[in-house]
Amino acid sequence: MAAFTCWYQKRLSYFRCFSYTQTRSMQPQYPSIGDRIQSIFIDSTLLILAMFALSSLLDEYENPPEWIRIVFFFAIWGIYEPVCTIIGGTIGQLVKGIRVRRYSNPERRINIFQAMFRYIFKIAFGWLSFITVHFNEERRAIHDIFSGTVMVKVGSNSGM
Repeated sequence: MAAFTCWYQKRLSYFRCFSYTQTRSMQPQYPSIGDRIQSIFIDSTLLILAMFALSSLLDEYENPPEWIRIVFFFAIWGIYEPVCTIIGGTIGQLVKGIRVRRYSNPERRINIFQAMFRYIFKIAFGWLSFITVHFNEERRAIHDIFSGTVMVKVGSNSGM
């Protein structure tokens, strides 16, 4: 009987802990700069590998037009992040458990215009964009501020 009581108390404390996390997590949690950089590194590595694969594929053909390589380059680097962001997240974001959401309503995904606008500013400012991450509570980068977005951790708020 004592073993059952001990087991029951452990289960009860687990459920108390679980319900505390549920009420505490109603506010979105924001990823660290490390999570964001790791996500970018994962995506960049995958994009470079995709470029090598497409280049190898094109090398199989005799004298492919140069414009095809240019189209593939812009398709890989210019479309991947905005499209994946509106669908649910880039591969790096999925691996790190972070998503881009609307600042006005962190439960909602961003639209294609916000995604493109965000990506253009992200490319334009580069690493300088991350300066503001340390100076605001939501850890928003410059490109997030200009595009009206915020990065959140998955599962930190219901519906994300």
